[in-house]
Amino acid sequence: MAVDGTDENNLEKGIYTKDASRLRKTFGRSLSDLSTSQKCGAWASHFQRLFVSFIGADWIFLMILGFIMAVISFVMDVFVDNFTEAHRWIYDLADSHVLLQYLAWVAYSMFLMCFAAGFANIVSIQAAGSGIPEMKTCLRGVMLQEYLTFKTLVSKVISLICVLGSELPVGKEGPFVHIGSMCAALLCKFMSLFSGIYKNEARNKEMMTVGCAVGIGCCFASPIGGALFSLEVTSMFFVARNYWRGFLSATFGAFIFRLLPVWNRQEDTLMALYATKYRLDFPFDLQELPVFAVMGIVCGFGGAFFVYLYGKITLFVKKQKATNSFLMKNCFLYSALVSVLISTLTFPLGFGQFMAGQLTQRESLISFFDHRTWSNHGIVADFDNDDHLAAWKHPQANVFVILSIFVIMKFWMSAISITLPIPCGSFVPIFVIGAAFGRLVGEGLATLFPDGFNMDGHVYHITPGVYAVVGAAALTAGVTHTISTGVIMMELTGQINYALPILISVILSNMISQSLQPSIYDKVILSSSIHFIFPFISNFTHPVEVRYITLNSTYRDIFKILGSGNLKTLPLVKSTESMLLLGSVERAQLLALLKQRSQHLRKENAPTMPISLYDSGLSLKKFFCSRPDIAAMEIEEWEEQQLDEQVNFNNCKIDPAPFQLVERTSLHKTHTMFSVLNLDYAYVTSIGRLVGVVSLKELCKAIEGSLPADGVRLRPILATFRDRGVRGSWTETTELRKLLDHQIS
Repeated sequence: MAVDGTDENNLEKGIYTKDASRLRKTFGRSLSDLSTSQKCGAWASHFQRLFVSFIGADWIFLMILGFIMAVISFVMDVFVDNFTEAHRWIYDLADSHVLLQYLAWVAYSMFLMCFAAGFANIVSIQAAGSGIPEMKTCLRGVMLQEYLTFKTLVSKVISLICVLGSELPVGKEGPFVHIGSMCAALLCKFMSLFSGIYKNEARNKEMMTVGCAVGIGCCFASPIGGALFSLEVTSMFFVARNYWRGFLSATFGAFIFRLLPVWNRQEDTLMALYATKYRLDFPFDLQELPVFAVMGIVCGFGGAFFVYLYGKITLFVKKQKATNSFLMKNCFLYSALVSVLISTLTFPLGFGQFMAGQLTQRESLISFFDHRTWSNHGIVADFDNDDHLAAWKHPQANVFVILSIFVIMKFWMSAISITLPIPCGSFVPIFVIGAAFGRLVGEGLATLFPDGFNMDGHVYHITPGVYAVVGAAALTAGVTHTISTGVIMMELTGQINYALPILISVILSNMISQSLQPSIYDKVILSSSIHFIFPFISNFTHPVEVRYITLNSTYRDIFKILGSGNLKTLPLVKSTESMLLLGSVERAQLLALLKQRSQHLRKENAPTMPISLYDSGLSLKKFFCSRPDIAAMEIEEWEEQQLDEQVNFNNCKIDPAPFQLVERTSLHKTHTMFSVLNLDYAYVTSIGRLVGVVSLKELCKAIEGSLPADGVRLRPILATFRDRGVRGSWTETTELRKLLDHQIS
């Protein structure tokens, strides 16, 4: 709509009037009465407020977080590439003698591994491990603040660079989820200088979820898969408003992550991280779908076995620590021993020649996803010596033997490596193993059907690289219990045409693995002292008895209740006889009532009369006033009268609908409510009457007491048939009423 000159003048006048009124409130007089310096100061203050509100906006936070994570990921990749090139340079430098080459190959990896283990354990022990289990714990109610410090961030990044540079079969996706959460938590502290909303704990948890999505997005340049992965892995209940935040931040981070190599002239343009060249006109034949389904089933069993193997190795390591064996006396010995063992087996001139030991994990994935067929009846085709595929050619073994050895060796090597006290992830090594298994299946089919499939007179040859893509997604899904791995794979390779076989194999793998074992992240939680379903750490300190206030409460009652503990909120009931719950009142509101009463008495008495309400410990010295013109006994009588006056709640903010549970609520429903709403406490009512209060701490104790001695039983979504035959061995008979027996008695 057009605006004429009069309207423009009125608009200007309106804006000017608003600013003038705001300035008048600030300086107590009209704008025309201000001097030039005061006007400039006022306008500077106004623009400062606008700038602060702009900086504190959500989208600014999300873009800053994405940019920071992209830079960290890119810089980390550059350092890792330099470490790898240095390793190869030292190895080639000693080509005159096999023993020197072996020492160079083993010592380099061992040095970086020991440095990473020592740095992580000395600077911040919380930097060790994946980080995803700890983030699951934080996002499900238990804030582990020591895992979110700047010191832990520095320790995690530096140690992870050294671990990846040592070429141990571990990945960076798990640690990067942790790094993303740490960056989000630290950025929230910084942004709280501009916007008070970032001081809210619930808001910070939402931003930590976004950090998890950005961590995956900046590892694989897969923003959609990263957001979905953070939804599946880190959150039991996902807040819908975090969708756009996760997608925005992960997309911006992935864009910057892929743009930096172009800017650094490492790549020509933006493209998928593992771009493939598969045919687009006829991606796959219907006859191949059963093979993809069988691969999903096999990968489900393989993923469950990997989790089982990891659990056994972890149990063995714990027993060694408990017995204080020589191997576990410090973090260096175990890490050095594993590093020497794996480096010896992957030595290119030794056993490593039968498993392409000279290739890094990235180079192995590139070769697995290659569109060319490696073999003709088991003989590797002739490739250039500088091609990654040349590493899979051996005069004494065909490609099937080499791939089989690779899968078997990397399987147990990866399971051992993620038990080390270093920053390590399991996503990438499982990815590589699954891709190798898929390549093995694809090469076998290409050998069995060298002419491919004949459809309507057209011959379509089998592409083994497609099976590597499906195998990588399926095995990773079996280990992590996620569907988003399929989406990550599509973004990683730039192949949307193979969505159907990928999703079929991923879903079947999930069904099998969930029925046999928990996910690798839940296994880590179960084998440690951190329990995300039942958080044993709580800052909430509700007493056993129920403390409440009534409409007839006096100031003495308010003072006694506030002085008896640090309760953040108190229930408000109609009377002691009826106990009808009317709502809840925050502690700050009750303190404000006492302050208002004190100010009211100050006005009624002498203006110079000293009135001391309470000190920091809420212990009264003189509750309302001390008058020097009357006797001490009269002062005490006067104070007692003031304390016994009834409180007026008219000016107090009361929450009319606090969270409530009925008496017979089951333990499962109670836990679900606390988890979904992130509650610290809930009032228990019976026909509207307050009968008790349940805190998070009491709920944890009740759940812990209702569990079997062997620990927590996890119930995956697709694992309904796992407990057939043993149903009834553990039934949920504990009810909320049992939590209140000690309160009512």
